[in-house]
Amino acid sequence: MADDKDVLRDVWFGRIPTCFTLNQDEVTEREAEPYYLLLPRVSYLTLVTDKVKKHFLKVMKAEDVEEMWFEYEGTPLKWHYPIGVLFDLHASNTVLPWSITVHFKNFPDRDLLHCPSSSVIEAHFMSSIKEADALKHKSQVVNDMQKKDHKQLWMGLQNDKFDQFWAMNRKLMEYSTEDGGFRYIPFRIYQTMSDRPFIQKLFRPVSPEGNVHTLGDLLKEMYPTALPNDGEPKRYQVVIHGIEPLLETPLQWLSEHLSHPDNFLHICIIPTPTD
Repeated sequence: MADDKDVLRDVWFGRIPTCFTLNQDEVTEREAEPYYLLLPRVSYLTLVTDKVKKHFLKVMKAEDVEEMWFEYEGTPLKWHYPIGVLFDLHASNTVLPWSITVHFKNFPDRDLLHCPSSSVIEAHFMSSIKEADALKHKSQVVNDMQKKDHKQLWMGLQNDKFDQFWAMNRKLMEYSTEDGGFRYIPFRIYQTMSDRPFIQKLFRPVSPEGNVHTLGDLLKEMYPTALPNDGEPKRYQVVIHGIEPLLETPLQWLSEHLSHPDNFLHICIIPTPTD
């Protein structure tokens, strides 16, 4: 892969200042102070919020505590989506810090998956990596790895170790020069205006004629309403990691540099804010 290591580093170390407050319906023995945290964009809520849980448990009785879950302005936050995706999708045009409400009761089973332990997060993360590699290399790379290699990917994410993660993830980003890119690009397109959780289809980084596909080409095929019409004001923002990449950006480059650690390119389509 092209050695734009600074881009990889910037993506990895992206943080969202967040204020966690306890839901006012929770029973507490004394007032619960809010808790502030810099959340890593590339991680998962349930992986980085142990401190939040400990903070609020100090003011609660054990019998009032069930599984912890999070909500933003009435929307339960899906822990199995990367934190950056949740922010871009639901809160990207709000004032920081991001204000998240913490719950210990009334778990919304219809909206959220249960997450009883970090092994559930690890299983979800590894299944995403395997799915991405099936798309990119027919699973050849991930199947050639040993169990300890899989563990290195997970431990790199869990412990926020950029070099440890990328020493192994580099292999998942390689391709032969004659192929000109991956077999298919692992991507997901999210939008709040739809009941469908996300769009995910097969899409190649290079056309049969050998032309390089761009972000604009992907959107034209998968979600054309996201693209502005000539002369009309822009209706949607196309956001990856909190930025709006140029629509001319090659999809292969985006997949190598702006994918999350799960090896998917997560793309959020959000309505342009009206002032």
